[in-house]
Amino acid sequence: MTDSVRPAENYYHLHLVSDSTGETLISVARAAAAQYSGVKPIEHIYPLVRTHKQLDKAISDIDEYPGIVLYTLTEPELRNRLKAYCLDNGIPVLSVLAPVVRLFQAYLGGAPTPRVGGQHQLDGEYFRRIDAMNFTVMHDDGQHTDGLEAADVVLLGISRSSKTPTSIYLANRGIKTANIPLVPNIPVPPGLSELKRPLVVGLVASAERVVEIRRNRLLGLNAAQPHDSYIDRDSVAEEIAFSRRLCVRHDWPVIDVTRRSIEETAAAIIGLLQEHRRRLAEIGS
Repeated sequence: MTDSVRPAENYYHLHLVSDSTGETLISVARAAAAQYSGVKPIEHIYPLVRTHKQLDKAISDIDEYPGIVLYTLTEPELRNRLKAYCLDNGIPVLSVLAPVVRLFQAYLGGAPTPRVGGQHQLDGEYFRRIDAMNFTVMHDDGQHTDGLEAADVVLLGISRSSKTPTSIYLANRGIKTANIPLVPNIPVPPGLSELKRPLVVGLVASAERVVEIRRNRLLGLNAAQPHDSYIDRDSVAEEIAFSRRLCVRHDWPVIDVTRRSIEETAAAIIGLLQEHRRRLAEIGS
């Protein structure tokens, strides 16, 4: 590796070798890398590695840019070749699924029957996610409120409270999600308080955070108005208070997203949804 391509000391090379799309591998690697905020990975991603020629490219890069090697390869020859190369050259290497598969094998007994990209088969779960995504897009930002009873989750919140990105994330998990903007003195859709099947959740954030996001958005649109109530802190605080009062009145749970990532917000909603479904099942039994 030449000095011109050598990474700075706060960087390292991370090689991800997969015989499928690499989504599982990337997710695991990034989750682990995120634990080390002071050093960043330079990712080298090799999806659909199913022949020795394709593996040659990955090994060549690993040789030029040594670092950590993670892989998900089901073909024994490819797997053993990559592992042997790394071990012979003192390069850290790990099959990210192997420990999990061994645990399953110890519990279930018998040998697994590996399938390349098996987790991405077009099964019922896949089509459930597609259906949820279509529903969520159709019911974004207060659209088609007459069909809310078919939702799994209905999100409420003022402008810039992360309703749409949270909805899309939930939809990708197969959860049909509608979201409705809240504006003081503007009535919510009729029948919202009568919904039985969906979980209704309010999203709020600190006034400072909302103002910051709104200001950045307006600046990006070249439409910022210094005294516009849209970015006035007191006005925004009243919008948030209105949201909270509405949710308290109807006994809807509220999640403060100020310091939460979209993933953390979605995880909290999924937990609430599971409890909501248990209650509905108890009532129906």
